[in-house]
Amino acid sequence: MDMKKWKVAAFLLLGAGLINLFEPVQYLTFENLKLYRVEMVAFYQVNIFAMIGGYIAVYILIGLFLLPGATFLSFAAGLIFGPEIGVGVVVIGSTFGAALAFLISRYLLRDWVEKNFSKKVKAININLCDKPLNSVLFFRLIPLFPFFAVNIGFALSQISLRYFFFGTMLGKLPATYVYTHAGSNLSAINSIEEVMSMKVLGSLFLLGLLAIVPVIYKNVKVSAKSKNY
Repeated sequence: MDMKKWKVAAFLLLGAGLINLFEPVQYLTFENLKLYRVEMVAFYQVNIFAMIGGYIAVYILIGLFLLPGATFLSFAAGLIFGPEIGVGVVVIGSTFGAALAFLISRYLLRDWVEKNFSKKVKAININLCDKPLNSVLFFRLIPLFPFFAVNIGFALSQISLRYFFFGTMLGKLPATYVYTHAGSNLSAINSIEEVMSMKVLGSLFLLGLLAIVPVIYKNVKVSAKSKNY
């Protein structure tokens, strides 16, 4: 890794360290959200564009520095902006944050990322790159895969930024819709578990499976054709 890449890596580690030094996660609670909801909504109504821009910037930082709190902020977006605008703010911020992490992992920190993660994501290159949009949608829709791990995995694949970007944007929509609409009715919610019920999780899994069907079909078809020869 050359000096320029070392500087980028050092910056990312320093940034993540400084942010976590203040332990911002301790403030991201439903109690605080309910306590300050009136003040946050009032501030947004006076500073609409600044609030939206700041919220998107925070999501980009979360994607860049692998920080926690994205799910909580999705709830808060529904409360502050309303469910419709909240969905847009969260999806835009998280998509650009993921794209930035993808580019840094692919180009600036490629050597380090390959050394630590290449074996774990080898299957992406082998099985999924023929249907790139479907593949990204599958990993974004099913909530079992950590957001940062998907960013790194696809950075090591042959999938282009275009498919990664739009697959992430579309794949984030269903869960974001659930979270922001729950946030807009925060008085009736006490925990994430109340929102992500088995019914909701099952729906997300079904969408993910539907997205991956063309990939499975193509692999089965190719396998059957090779056996015939």
